[in-house]
Amino acid sequence: MEIANVVEICSSDDEDGIVMETKKYDASVDQQSHTGVAAQVQTLVAIPQSSSYSETDQMLESRCFWKAGGYAVGHSECAPARGQLEHARVHPKFLHSNATSHKWAFGAIAELLDNAVDEICNGATFVKVDKIYNMKDNTPALLFQDDGGGMDPEGMRKCMSLGYSSKKATTIGQYGNGFKTSTMRLGADVIVFTRASRASHTTQSVGLLSYTFLTRTGQDDVIVPMVDFELSEKCMEPIIYTSQDDWDTDLKIILGWSPFASKEELMLQFEDIGPHGTKIIIFNLWLDDDGILELEFDEDEEDIRLRDEAICGSSVRSIKKSRIIKSHISNRIRYSVRAYASILYLRRLSNFHIILRGKPVQQFNIADELKFPKVVKYRPQLGITSKEVLVETTIGFIKEAPQPISGFNVYHKNRLIRPFWRVTADGGFVQGVIGVLEANFIEPAHDKQDFERSSLFVRLEMRLKQILNEYWRNHCHLIGYQARGSLHYLHKECSADQPTVRVATNLQKELPADQHVIDISANAQKEMHMDAPVIGLAADFRQELSNAPSGTCLTSNFQEGMPTVQPVLGLAAGSPNGVASLDNSATTFVDQICEENIQLFMRCEEHIQKEKDLKQTIAELESELEATRRKCAQLSSHLESRRKQNLMKLQTEKV
Repeated sequence: MEIANVVEICSSDDEDGIVMETKKYDASVDQQSHTGVAAQVQTLVAIPQSSSYSETDQMLESRCFWKAGGYAVGHSECAPARGQLEHARVHPKFLHSNATSHKWAFGAIAELLDNAVDEICNGATFVKVDKIYNMKDNTPALLFQDDGGGMDPEGMRKCMSLGYSSKKATTIGQYGNGFKTSTMRLGADVIVFTRASRASHTTQSVGLLSYTFLTRTGQDDVIVPMVDFELSEKCMEPIIYTSQDDWDTDLKIILGWSPFASKEELMLQFEDIGPHGTKIIIFNLWLDDDGILELEFDEDEEDIRLRDEAICGSSVRSIKKSRIIKSHISNRIRYSVRAYASILYLRRLSNFHIILRGKPVQQFNIADELKFPKVVKYRPQLGITSKEVLVETTIGFIKEAPQPISGFNVYHKNRLIRPFWRVTADGGFVQGVIGVLEANFIEPAHDKQDFERSSLFVRLEMRLKQILNEYWRNHCHLIGYQARGSLHYLHKECSADQPTVRVATNLQKELPADQHVIDISANAQKEMHMDAPVIGLAADFRQELSNAPSGTCLTSNFQEGMPTVQPVLGLAAGSPNGVASLDNSATTFVDQICEENIQLFMRCEEHIQKEKDLKQTIAELESELEATRRKCAQLSSHLESRRKQNLMKLQTEKV
């Protein structure tokens, strides 16, 4: 029997790199090899019985994603027929290892949402995400359905192929790998239903990508059964590429390994698709290490949650603070699909809705909720071309934010890549500062949960650190905080051997019992912060106080008695209350130092980058020089050869 519709995933060279494509078995190939393929496929239709179960099957039954990649299979009896072009085969293990690029299940869900959002240009108005049940065993399955343009049979095969993408540069999807990695990350198996109309020609297709099917039947190559239909006003006819037997074989495999036991049940899935659209059903969902579904559907009937309490903010010190942080969106996006989808896109999707378990997701733009917002412009240079782009960062204090929350939400082509990115390792002194920006000039990683760490990314990180520190220093007083570098923080900025003394009550404790400090007004004490260290007083200050008679006030006499190398910050000569200006002077002084440090650090980074660019330029110039030298040597040799030939020719003519 000739096999035509069962396809295997293979690769071919393409101008954009290695492209994975589906390859049909040709009816004209060698009959002996073809018979082997047919015999093998016939064994795949029936589900293996208990006698054929192995350690591999037992491991797959646990269905823990991070353990599902280790299994051993025998060599397939199917060998490439002679006369065909060589191609790279893809082992089923690759489906699993490829899916491990998603460390986080929500990253996989975001990929499938992106595919639906990309269909807005083809008329899509919604994507529906819901929990359904496997009709065979009543286990939960995950549904993604949109009313986009759908896929014709050729498009369906490209969707099931690895590395192929026909999307334009304006969309977030461009690698041709997201569908495979995302579906295989969420469950072991996926079945796709799609209907499309192209030039008054309507087709519908069904395709099955089943990790369970491939591993249980011992495959060492990825086989994807598909069936296609052509629709007309009167009937629905199968699209047969080689023979009816081949088409029937594909259908039997799909019915044997999908949630649907009959062709009628399969066709019922098209009833709610409409004139065009796509329905994706992911089943045999992965379990966690405890044998429980990784995704949780029961706690909230309008949400899908990630069953991992370790990331839900349990590390905070107090129960009250834990509740506040857990309820904030910066934490809820870690375990709630609804919260994550609400900030997944920077700009509101017009005439398009994400419907999660029957209820639309309300899009949320954090930039609209900031207090005291400020827009900071950044013009990064793009490589050696020196081309500049404009990046605008909106930064401000988030409303009613708990203290530990700060960072930047960085988007790429309207899609959230890094949420609440803390650009500073020591962010303890920055409280509730949030920034939002769209960085289209740097490329995201393949899982779209981070950026490639290029030189542009490193420079962006340094710039965001500067923006964060500058905003906090200039605006923290608006929410009742003291800027870093103020009197309250001076003890952190000074060296350990800097002499300090306490004022007011603490100072009196250090004096002899029969002496005390007077003439420091209550206002001065309030401005100095009762426990704040006074920086710059001489080491002999305590001795001066001990020797002073009772009733002595803090006047210029203390300044005169101090070493000249020790600056007295804010103590005006002859002013008993001169301490009142200590905080402002200290803040100004340390702020200047901090600003100079930041500027010097940025200049250092710029010089380091310039040095790298110059080294690269030197290497390129040396390479060009070497190439020019070789060309000169070749031309010189050629000219010498021509000269000798001309001499010989002249000598011959004379003779």
